[in-house]
Amino acid sequence: MHTARSPRPDEDWNAVADAVNSRMAQQRIGQKALADASGVSVATLRRIQHGAHGRRVQNATLTAVAHALDWPDDHLIRVLTAGTSPTGTAPPAIEREILAGIGRIEQQLADLSLRLATVEELVTAHAHR
Repeated sequence: MHTARSPRPDEDWNAVADAVNSRMAQQRIGQKALADASGVSVATLRRIQHGAHGRRVQNATLTAVAHALDWPDDHLIRVLTAGTSPTGTAPPAIEREILAGIGRIEQQLADLSLRLATVEELVTAHAHR
């Protein structure tokens, strides 16, 4: 398996991004939760979700993310090298864009929820003074 730092021309990182974003939406899991479950940094997960532009993610990282998403360990590596979605066919471009957009919206909601929880904690602490 290829483990170099730069992506190879025969690798389809957009297919990996589509597969991960779709599965995250199906499982209603946000970036932080998936990063924690897979042991991968949020920055690396974000890079995977956006097609790993310019820098290849290691196979071990793809294996950890696949495992955390309840896929076979080699699933994302197979998607990467075959350019297929979990169903075995590449989704149309518009479907990929929609799924990517949903993934971004879900992440923004998760971020807002964390911020709201922080504000609520501050308000509660201030009220008890």
